[in-house]
Amino acid sequence: MFEPPYPEGLPIGPDWLPAPDRRAVVFPYDRTEVALAPWGSAEMAARALEFALRAAPEVEELPSHVRRAVLKEVHSELAARRGEFESLLVLETGKPLVDCRTEVERSLVTLEVAAEEAGRLHGETVPLDLSPQGEGLLGFWVRKPIGVVIGIAGFNYPLLLSCHKLAPAVAAGCPVVVKPAPQTPLATLWLVHLFRTALRRAGAPGEAVQLVTGDAEVGRTLATDRRIGAVSFTGSARVGHQIARDAAPTKVILELGSNSALVVCADADLERAADAVIRGGYYASGQACISVQRVLVVESVRDRFLELLATRLARVAVGDPRQESTRVSALIDEPAAVRVGAWVDEALAGGARLLAGGGVSGGIIAPTALADVPAGIPLWDEEVFGPVVCIRTVADHREALEEVNRSRYGLHASVFTSSLATAVAALNRLKVGGVVINEVPGFRADNMPYGGVKDSGIGREGPRFAVEELTVTRMAIIRPGWPEVAG
Repeated sequence: MFEPPYPEGLPIGPDWLPAPDRRAVVFPYDRTEVALAPWGSAEMAARALEFALRAAPEVEELPSHVRRAVLKEVHSELAARRGEFESLLVLETGKPLVDCRTEVERSLVTLEVAAEEAGRLHGETVPLDLSPQGEGLLGFWVRKPIGVVIGIAGFNYPLLLSCHKLAPAVAAGCPVVVKPAPQTPLATLWLVHLFRTALRRAGAPGEAVQLVTGDAEVGRTLATDRRIGAVSFTGSARVGHQIARDAAPTKVILELGSNSALVVCADADLERAADAVIRGGYYASGQACISVQRVLVVESVRDRFLELLATRLARVAVGDPRQESTRVSALIDEPAAVRVGAWVDEALAGGARLLAGGGVSGGIIAPTALADVPAGIPLWDEEVFGPVVCIRTVADHREALEEVNRSRYGLHASVFTSSLATAVAALNRLKVGGVVINEVPGFRADNMPYGGVKDSGIGREGPRFAVEELTVTRMAIIRPGWPEVAG
């Protein structure tokens, strides 16, 4: 059992309040209980909102050096406990240890970059005398906090996703209330404890960072209050679209799903492309929005590519996520595994060929690859969120790019080619938020702008870009003095 190194209850207001209930967090691999986590309510969410709104004026006025110091202290404390966080993430998410190590490392980068962004909030002058009416006027704009931020994170990378909600909000001077996924609240509770400890040590109100667990009603209570400034959500397209409708006209930043494509051109390095499908398709047991799902292979290299892929698939280690060698383990819960299995069966019934995997056992989907998957079924059209890769043949790279764009999603796509012309064509033509050449579509540096188009979302993360999303421009127009009157 995990022994929480933070107070009981929920971090609401200046203290931790008793939760009305507790729910078990279970280890997806064997369904054993990890801990009992506090379970909040809509009433507690409303209380957190009131505390955040009251704290907003003080939080907005926190000097840049204070906000920066808070973020640097959280970074230092997380770094000192990284091994403990890695072990906890394995237990509550079921992700392989190697992926949880990556998650903690990326969380540290996010905090570090956000700390620097606290000192980079700036505006610029505007030449108002571009029109005659502006002669003699001084113009400049500054950035101001948008207000209370609601951060709602998914289960697959709970620590990292929470860092991408919390750190930019603190850097921007916005109070933030975060709601973690019901299955994975523990690492986020600990992270919030680190934030609140650092805030109090800096003389800032702990209410600047709060957390409420609970069901969808908790999320609705937080996201639909018209007094908040913004909602930042990471999760499925279905839920994200509903949040956008319910929250309107409040600003929303949506990081939603995808069915990321990887194109293998005739001039690609096939060995590296096959490696990329394995690395990009099965990390985190496929539970990543930019994992490889659709592979489009030019016909002239198809057979060789499939041979290389088959050899590598046989080496993907499946089992206990606590083991160093494991790359695929149980999905977050049994319903998720059942759904993915059903989608695979539907694809096979529709004419797809099974190249590897396909079985479901104890919540684990064996690393699966299918060829000739038809369009019009969920496994090709939707986000599988499991260790499944679908492969189709195309005539050339032009047809491949057109096929990538037929998706309703547009987060990341990658193209393997040795041609600069093809790479530039991909950059110009693909309707996605990120085009990756000769690397997995799952590549994300946490300081870059990250987000999608179409049903993959709106807005951008990455501390610099998230801080811009969580601030608004305020224009200053000043007439220094009245003109001198002759005589």
